[in-house]
Amino acid sequence: MNTAFHYQGPLLYTEQLAVSALAEQYGTPCYIYSRQMFSASYQAFSDALGDHPGMICYAVKANSNIAVLNLLARLAAGFDIVSGGELQRVLTAGGDPARIVFSGVGKSADEMGMALDAGIFCFNVESEAELELLNQVAGQMGQIAPVSIRVNPDVDAMTHPYISTGLKENKFGIAINDAPRVYQAGAAMQHIQLQGVDCHIGSQLTQMEPFMDALERVLSLIDTLKIAGIELKHIDMGGGLGVCYQDETPISPGQYISALKLRLADYELELLLEPGRAIAANSGILVTQVQFLKNNEDKSFAIVDAAMNDLIRPTLYSAWQDIIAVDKTSDDPTQSPRTSGTYDIVGPICETGDFLGTDRSLSLRQGELLAICSAGAYGFTMSSNYNSRNRCAEIMVDGDQSHLIRARETFEMQIAGEALLPADKDD
Repeated sequence: MNTAFHYQGPLLYTEQLAVSALAEQYGTPCYIYSRQMFSASYQAFSDALGDHPGMICYAVKANSNIAVLNLLARLAAGFDIVSGGELQRVLTAGGDPARIVFSGVGKSADEMGMALDAGIFCFNVESEAELELLNQVAGQMGQIAPVSIRVNPDVDAMTHPYISTGLKENKFGIAINDAPRVYQAGAAMQHIQLQGVDCHIGSQLTQMEPFMDALERVLSLIDTLKIAGIELKHIDMGGGLGVCYQDETPISPGQYISALKLRLADYELELLLEPGRAIAANSGILVTQVQFLKNNEDKSFAIVDAAMNDLIRPTLYSAWQDIIAVDKTSDDPTQSPRTSGTYDIVGPICETGDFLGTDRSLSLRQGELLAICSAGAYGFTMSSNYNSRNRCAEIMVDGDQSHLIRARETFEMQIAGEALLPADKDD
């Protein structure tokens, strides 16, 4: 646990508030975030960048709640978006459009138009077809589109295959060997302005070598382009810096950015980074309550009120997140005793894959509150209404204050966009 989530005696706290009191006030399951931790995690990147020209662009997909975005906007963060909806969220939250980069392989003409209207910093273009469409859309609007081309350096990030993005078999970016030709094509387009190069090789990287390998390949491309008469203003190294979920020892933002700046010392390039997980993951927890304890011969289950629709990372990625007690108070004789054992923490969804953790040594009783740690990134933002479950509440803690930043969904909210069929003609 970090300083924002800590025990005071037997009780787990978020900053200055007991998690058990928050669960009683807002119900479970719920996501609880720490303003202090979000701010400190962003500031670690910003401080490391220092006076080097560039931006820290928070990857909105990690956690897109508008209160989170507003907090980061107040800190002068930039934003990395991948959809028109994320653009609208950032603008609604008070983000500066001139500090937005638009990534993603499938931007529509409408989304391009929205971004041009807003006046974003740059489009991270991921294919020749996208470059041609963007030129067309910008021309129709009488504008010039600022462009950074995302290149795929074919670097193995040595991470989970679903979050590896820098290999030649991945869908992202343009093969680095094809990039000079694509840049030449872009330079000839009337409504495209080439500004930079973008690279993102994957997520949850805990070693420096893949980052530096990718950087070398991208710098070689920059040198080649300069000889051809194409001079770029910035290099965007994407995100991907890992966090500690279990026993990982990731490099710090300071170590990472210092290494990048040292290598870039001979280049007059702005440096852009797109951290998401590294800012959000350890800034939040998911709180859930044990509904039932169940034993199937040699297997013990704790059935909780959170499920894979609330947090899909364990099911989707086989991700491990620590699961801890909210209240470690000794057994109360007025309550049923806890039972110690090895439990699978599972939800009520009708899927064998509905689990939040397996083989966890815990002492539990019915009604126990549990906190699933490191849940601030790719938690709520990937949640769904599977099994017609309402999505849970989100709370931001700020010192000794708590703020409901997303109300618990109701059934009426869940079906608001649906409609019954018209009455049959014979009725």
